[in-house]
Amino acid sequence: MKHFIILYAAILIVMAGLDAVWIGGVAREFYKNRISNLEFHPIPALLFYLLYAVGVLIFAGGHGTWQSVLLYGALFGFFAYSTYDLTNLATLRGWPVSLAVVDILWGTFVTAFAASAGWYITLFFERP
Repeated sequence: MKHFIILYAAILIVMAGLDAVWIGGVAREFYKNRISNLEFHPIPALLFYLLYAVGVLIFAGGHGTWQSVLLYGALFGFFAYSTYDLTNLATLRGWPVSLAVVDILWGTFVTAFAASAGWYITLFFERP
């Protein structure tokens, strides 16, 4: 049980931290220029990170090697972010293709990185 708590916490912290830097700084203007009514709502954001970290843990975090964790993390991120962005392209007027592409790439990267970092952090805390 301790293993899963450490892994979950590590994935959650890494993912939320990287997203904060990405959305809050690096790509802030990119998103603002493409989504005119962009607003931050903390409760849904918190729920997203809490649930998404469970998904990463289940679908990527339990594999034996860092290569498997990286691969399954990337695949989970790709499918999750593709579902969101492609649904937005299909249903929301004016959802930019450039935003969808960048967001899918970001989701793939950040999920793979968070899963891998969580795997390494868990190994570090479980060393004898």
